[in-house]
Amino acid sequence: MASGSPSSGVHQRARRRLRGFVRSLRCYGRHWQQRPGDAFTEAYALSVSHRAPLLYLVVIFNTLLVAACFHGSAPLGLVLAGPVMSIVAVQRASHWLPNKVATRPVEQLRADLQGMQRLGGWAALVFVAWSLGLYPYGDSGQRELLHFVIAVTMFSAVLGMANSPQTALRLGMAFTLPWSLFLLATGHPNAPAIALAQVFITAILLAMTQIQHRDFVRLELSRQLLVRRERQTAELASAHYRQATVDHLTGGRNRRAILACLEEHLAEPPHAIRPWLALFDLDGFKHVNDTFGHAAGDHVLRTVNQRIGQIEGVTAHGRLGGDEFAILFDGACDADAVTAAARALSFAIREPISFNGATLRLYGSIGLYRADGDTASTCLERADAALYKAKELGDGAIVAFGPEDEVALHRRIAVMRQFNDCALGDRLRLLYQPIFDCRDGRVVGMEALARWSPDGIEWQAPGEFLAIADATGRTGELTRLVLARTLSECRPWETGLEVSINLAARDVVREGLAETIAQIVADAGANPSSVMLEVTERALQIDPKRAAVQLVALREKGFRIALDDFGAGWSSLSQLRDLPLDRIKLDRALVGALSSDPGARAVTGMIVALAWQLGIGCSIEGVESEAQANAARALGIHLMQGYHFGRPEPAAQALRLYAGLLGPASAVGIG
Repeated sequence: MASGSPSSGVHQRARRRLRGFVRSLRCYGRHWQQRPGDAFTEAYALSVSHRAPLLYLVVIFNTLLVAACFHGSAPLGLVLAGPVMSIVAVQRASHWLPNKVATRPVEQLRADLQGMQRLGGWAALVFVAWSLGLYPYGDSGQRELLHFVIAVTMFSAVLGMANSPQTALRLGMAFTLPWSLFLLATGHPNAPAIALAQVFITAILLAMTQIQHRDFVRLELSRQLLVRRERQTAELASAHYRQATVDHLTGGRNRRAILACLEEHLAEPPHAIRPWLALFDLDGFKHVNDTFGHAAGDHVLRTVNQRIGQIEGVTAHGRLGGDEFAILFDGACDADAVTAAARALSFAIREPISFNGATLRLYGSIGLYRADGDTASTCLERADAALYKAKELGDGAIVAFGPEDEVALHRRIAVMRQFNDCALGDRLRLLYQPIFDCRDGRVVGMEALARWSPDGIEWQAPGEFLAIADATGRTGELTRLVLARTLSECRPWETGLEVSINLAARDVVREGLAETIAQIVADAGANPSSVMLEVTERALQIDPKRAAVQLVALREKGFRIALDDFGAGWSSLSQLRDLPLDRIKLDRALVGALSSDPGARAVTGMIVALAWQLGIGCSIEGVESEAQANAARALGIHLMQGYHFGRPEPAAQALRLYAGLLGPASAVGIG
């Protein structure tokens, strides 16, 4: 037969219809299946555990009731089968008690549900078979009882297993079909009506189980979705909590968390023992970052955090920011014990830290304070004051905040408030110290020395108020004011003098500094070459690369640059080579030893010789005796200043005093 014949087309359509019918049956069959998945398995088992024991209770009651009614009329063996089934039902009811189901693993629950699906129909058939076996021995009343018991048990079984639709289907068929067929076979006068009613009611009950199962699935899906969202919310909240309380570099507490821990202690009753608060700051950390990279710095911070946690007496610790840590020591420790613990921490930090084959060595300063303030900020303020003193002492010192520090802190706060609120120009005055060229005894320059007064009576030197200016963010304003007033009072374009001003450490790395002060000089009508800008080594330590860029920008604007206090701290001779310097000013500590210490003279001579070879001039400050001046002159230093030559004076008085010693205009810019 040709493939394109009409008969072939009929067969293809028939096959398509058959495949569609099979798919429909499969789709319909899926409605009787339980949903897969562990969550659904647990939900099904929980639902069954609340229904199955009650269903078995119905079976037990009905079985014993039927057995009792047929006792004496039916064979004893057949009657005793009822109590046996009741015993089995009791065991199954106990197996499905909710408290037992809740403790089982999901694999066992899945096996229990599958076992109920397989055995449920067979158990119903056994019950029906037993009832049918009793039927011939009963009278009309006993038979009516069997009708009633079969119907009630079937209703209970189908409705009880509504959330296990396949089990409910098997139970319904096991009860209805054999009993209906039996009634029809016995010729019971109402057999057709009873059978029809049973089939119809069973179909309705099974339809109800379908609806209930569908609603159960929807509810369970909604519950699972809600659980997932709650879990996601909890995970997000946990992530936010970690982000808010965990330091991303060290994995320990961050600033917020350690301060919250301190606040908890401060919130305790007044009689509670308060902990010790220690602020720990690494010395040399920036050098590690600049030399070995930020990865090395991060490794150092993690290592330090671990070592802090290993110190006995530490109850909590966290990184405040940068290389500064806050540590809480056990409040039961006295001052000596907590100092010993802090010393142990200092020794632990000094232990070498290995990183990529390199050995890193650091130490840290520690400030201690018994946390008996009202707030965490109050405690931090006092611990920070102790830390500041420790850093001034250097070499990883440990300082505990004491009563005298409390007095100094209150005074500092008061002065800081006055400095912050005052009109700086009204509370600032400048004194000028002459710079002499000892070759001809002439004054070639004036260094501006700022004085600030909180009350117009007592005047403070820069060493006393510059830290306050830095803390209040007014160093830039101070520098601009000092430069403008110096140019106005000294008038270098008329006197031929070089004027020197000191740049604050923060100014040296401030963006736009060169443009700002160049504009001030231009507005005054002066030449940038008549201005010597003095920077300290400490200013260069803050950010060496950025400071070098700023100094180059200043040099390009025409300013002259001097490195002040050279020889103090960690002086590096490489600075003389790498920085755009016009002059170095030797530290006054070297000056004081020149006349009596051969070692100081040797060091100074080496510095002067190296500077001369690099084309950099040298000057010396703090000269207080003729012997010091002669020693400096013998080493080739000609530019000097100090009390031996002249004290700082107001501009008008200084210009009058040294009028006869002013050098010619050509002296400006002398190296």
